Amino acid sequence: MTAFLRPVQFKDNVELARIIRDVFEEFDAPKEGSVYSDDQTDHLFELFNDTPGSCYFVAEENGVLLGGCGVFPTEGLPNGYAELVKLYLSAATRGKGIGKILMEKCFEAATGLGYTHLYLESFPQFAKAVSMYEGMGCIRIDQPLGNSGHFACTIWLVKEL
Repeated sequence: MTAFLRPVQFKDNVELARIIRDVFEEFDAPKEGSVYSDDQTDHLFELFNDTPGSCYFVAEENGVLLGGCGVFPTEGLPNGYAELVKLYLSAATRGKGIGKILMEKCFEAATGLGYTHLYLESFPQFAKAVSMYEGMGCIRIDQPLGNSGHFACTIWLVKEL
């Protein structure tokens, strides 16, 4: 696959929101208390463009948006921490290494932004993704950090950069 990464653009908002919500539908993951029902999901360009210390990258191939991943300074996280957020890929894209490429790009960006750790939240329904996170050096922790508002998440991980 010859996908390339670029920063999120306004034109990506609708397609990114569709990809994210499609994943929740596909895996029957909790919709309330998650990114599914978060108003910001429909305005990712604005969210990341207007928040200092954040970034969001999308993967694209031949003009088709495949998914994305970002870094966000979630309120309430310990000093030096940001959250790895909204890593979602279309069904046809998964299993081809794009998620790992997006994560590596976010690790580099987070380091460049001065963060020492990335925190992330997930669900048991996304077991393959959680396995990928662990394979990329993320360690499970026993409780949530920060105030993401995504109270339905039951898996929490931290990656030291």
